[in-house]
Amino acid sequence: MYDSKYSAVSEEHKKFLMNNKRKNSAIGLSRFIILILLFALWETAASKEWIDPFIMSQPSRIIKTIVIMSKDGSLFMHTGITVYETIIGFVSGTVIGTLVAIALWWSDFLAKVLDPYLVVLNALPKTALGPIILVWIGGTTKSIVVMALLLSIVVTIINVFTGFSSCDEDKIKLLKTFGANKRQILRKVVFPAGIPTIISTLKINVGLSLVGVIVGEFLVSKAGLGHLIIYGGQVFKMDLVMTSVLILAIVAAILYLSVLWIEKKVLKMM
Repeated sequence: MYDSKYSAVSEEHKKFLMNNKRKNSAIGLSRFIILILLFALWETAASKEWIDPFIMSQPSRIIKTIVIMSKDGSLFMHTGITVYETIIGFVSGTVIGTLVAIALWWSDFLAKVLDPYLVVLNALPKTALGPIILVWIGGTTKSIVVMALLLSIVVTIINVFTGFSSCDEDKIKLLKTFGANKRQILRKVVFPAGIPTIISTLKINVGLSLVGVIVGEFLVSKAGLGHLIIYGGQVFKMDLVMTSVLILAIVAAILYLSVLWIEKKVLKMM
């Protein structure tokens, strides 16, 4: 009787997994079909001159541009520079922001003092600081990384600090009754409870860091995908612009998927 019951539950679970797998496959296939249809429509519209191919470009011309840039290595060079700057800004912004959030949780006085400044900085369009950063630091890679850092650090501080502050007070009180100090409370309860918030912040930061890098490259860079977009627009090479935008979208997707992979690994360890 026990075996038949276990077998019945097992079969139901197998059906659930199969249905879930079919659903995910259907979703993935639908996304792929929509993407193909969009590119096909774009190509057809440009070929039939429903849209101006000089202004809007078209997939076949983008593929041709990618092949040419791949042969001379410029595509990999510019993409590599943008990815490098994004990762540096993303990692530094997340790490520094998390450390500041820990300091704010540690000192209630410091949190109350800095609260209005964080609110103002969060509301301030950080891209407006680009020209100022350019003057302060100079037209170097450092200024681009700082732009990426600025866009991610304030969001990290606010989100992570909010996650730390919303930690279960009963657990903290329980540790205090056993004589735990603040460092032990942070290590045993607050930080582990804040990991989901930190991971969610990573998903936001990867996009913000990429935006910061592109804005920085618009202003000062002589290389990178942002530089190609500005250069292509200035000389009316729209094939180059659209190619850079497409590569940028692929880079953003890969970076986001990398964060999702990190999330799965971290959650398995918890």
